[in-house]
Amino acid sequence: MPTSTVLLCCVVLIQLFAGQTDARSSSPWQTLSGDAPLVIARGGFSGLFPDSSLNAYSFAVQTSVPGSALWCDVQLTKDGAGICFPDLKLNNASTVEYVYPNRQKSYPVNGVSTQGWFTIDFSLRDLNDVSLIRGILSRTEKFDGIYPILTVEDVTTQIKPESFWLNVQHDAFFEQQNLSMSKFLISASRIVSINYISSPEVNFFTKISGRFGRNGPLFVFQFLRKEDIEPTTNQTYGSILSNLTFVKTFASGILVPKSYILPLDDKQYLVPPPKSLVQDAHKAGLQVYVSGFANDIDIAHDYSSDPVSEYLSFVDNGNFSVDGVLSDFPLTASSSIDCFSHLGQNAIKQVNFLVISKNGASGDYPGCTDLAYDKAIKDGADVIDCSVQMSSDGVPFCSRSIDLSNSTMISQTPFAQRSTLVPEISSSGGIYTFSLTWAEIRNLTPAIGNPYRSYTMFRNPNKKNSGKLILLSEFLNLANNSTLLSGVLISVENAVYLREKQGLDVVKAVLDTLTETGYGNGTTKTKVMIQSTNSSVLVEFKKQSKYEAVYKVDEKISDISDSAIEDIKKFANAVVIGKESVFSLLDSFITRQTNVVEKLQKSKLPVYVELFQNEFVSQPYDFFSDPTVEINSYILGAGINGTITEFPFTAARYKRNRCLGTQETLPPYMAPFKPGSLLQAVNAIPPAQAPNPVFTDDDVTEPPLPPVTAKSPTSAPGDSFTNAQAPRPSGQTRLTLSLRFSVFASLLLLWISSPLCS
Repeated sequence: MPTSTVLLCCVVLIQLFAGQTDARSSSPWQTLSGDAPLVIARGGFSGLFPDSSLNAYSFAVQTSVPGSALWCDVQLTKDGAGICFPDLKLNNASTVEYVYPNRQKSYPVNGVSTQGWFTIDFSLRDLNDVSLIRGILSRTEKFDGIYPILTVEDVTTQIKPESFWLNVQHDAFFEQQNLSMSKFLISASRIVSINYISSPEVNFFTKISGRFGRNGPLFVFQFLRKEDIEPTTNQTYGSILSNLTFVKTFASGILVPKSYILPLDDKQYLVPPPKSLVQDAHKAGLQVYVSGFANDIDIAHDYSSDPVSEYLSFVDNGNFSVDGVLSDFPLTASSSIDCFSHLGQNAIKQVNFLVISKNGASGDYPGCTDLAYDKAIKDGADVIDCSVQMSSDGVPFCSRSIDLSNSTMISQTPFAQRSTLVPEISSSGGIYTFSLTWAEIRNLTPAIGNPYRSYTMFRNPNKKNSGKLILLSEFLNLANNSTLLSGVLISVENAVYLREKQGLDVVKAVLDTLTETGYGNGTTKTKVMIQSTNSSVLVEFKKQSKYEAVYKVDEKISDISDSAIEDIKKFANAVVIGKESVFSLLDSFITRQTNVVEKLQKSKLPVYVELFQNEFVSQPYDFFSDPTVEINSYILGAGINGTITEFPFTAARYKRNRCLGTQETLPPYMAPFKPGSLLQAVNAIPPAQAPNPVFTDDDVTEPPLPPVTAKSPTSAPGDSFTNAQAPRPSGQTRLTLSLRFSVFASLLLLWISSPLCS
């Protein structure tokens, strides 16, 4: 061949390759074909809507990457119609038992007698009166009873999917009932475009082999649990797994549970190293698809409750990429593959906001420990925080709670006898930091926070007591020695109680420690922010320093008055509000976006929002059990200036999201949601509730901090409590303007008449 021809061929091949490669990807996909992994929507967007419903399928198409496949579990009716339904038994995900209460039967399924309302006992016409409901009870019931059961043809004509995947789970069962799944599929293929057919039964593929022509669907063999028996070969699926060349004789790919590749131990941790199944299958010419992805189930603790991290471990781990993922939440699968794959640590930040830790990376380690702070820095936090507490000997240190029984294992030590009731702080007893010296506190075993214990969801149990509490000075030195941080946030609460009842001046302790660690003379590059729910505390800091003051509004509010904003501006440089002060909720659905962020920002006050957590139960349904969707909605949708999070890694990774770019080109899986839109689709809108209050200047203004009162050596922490006024959670009572004035006037008269003034 002439040299010029060879060169021309090379140029053409290079151009073809370049045209097929996503220009945004920094490394090639390690799939069998070299293409991005396929997103397969199991029953559509079945993590939110009833499986195989019209809305589930249409929403999956709207929110997934182009080319995604819609998955249909094909079942046959009494009259041989093919319907999309997740199970042989209709009662698992429909209203059939209420419509036909007396038509329950028993059949042997894979050799096991099974009772229920089976599809084979109902004609397609019978099912006209049956509607779909959620198949997993932990999911919302708000979309139950709305959608009819769809036929295979319904899905293709009404949705028109780019790719259609039919799964045949029980071919042998239908054959025993004199119904032929293979005949149905061959007939349907004449009017329906079928791209994939999967089944866990070898004999099924034998029956349909060669029946669809050269351009027919790809066959995918589904593996069940390794100990389960495949009915045709009478072998376990684990045994068949060791003979992939046999599988290749009748299939183009395999569908396996996640545990086949990344197994878990009994504590829900990954067992390294990953299995070589993907590489072995690729060598045999088989594509590998993985099932079992859902945002609202417990995943390996290694992923910190972040579903994007789980997807990336299967598609972008540096060693292999699976060829597709079967997901109940195809939006998350789509964003993981298109927006977050192949992102290096030095990837360009696409959006600018502050990632502020909450007690360090307290979702992974006990809060305010050395390990929590180290991980927060490593994970990309811009600002790490310290909730300052005081020991009885006046030492400031970091702890997520003034009650040590909330943050340590002190209840299991002899110090438990120091529990006392302090109504100014809490209505229940506690073991407070000011009841122990720092020497006693520093050796306490820390405890990780488990805010969703009632859901049996526990954080990182292997590290639940790891790390050690640290001094404020150690925290500041750690931050100052880091080249990755831009600032620190120091939270000060309970200042009034500590001054009046414990003789402890937390403001002075913080200022002295800042000076001692080099922050007071301007020699450090690290910005200092002081946060409090008390305006009096921030006013006091402003008098004595030039640190940035951050005012925290601890109430859920629907609006904020202009006069309150003007008061805040007198002493604060930024404001922290809760998530529900941005998006109002009703029964875990978002109803509207408030104007609080907009009004504060118009007054040049940056807005930081808390508390962001990865656990799906912390999020409204509008965020699809995906913490990245939640962050995206607050950053792009509401335009906040920073997130306060227990999982800094998730927020920091979002900054490098390649899909952000310019807002005009946002893909649907990265577009902010419209507040209230999902609520309009429910079966019955819940009754309206009273709106959250408006935040006014009366909520802001407080009397000055009282002077430090020497603590009586015989007084107990709670002795001086009075029921005259209800305490705030922070320990300081808000007073009306008239009451403040009268108190001030009385004190002034007393001082004027005192001997000191004469």
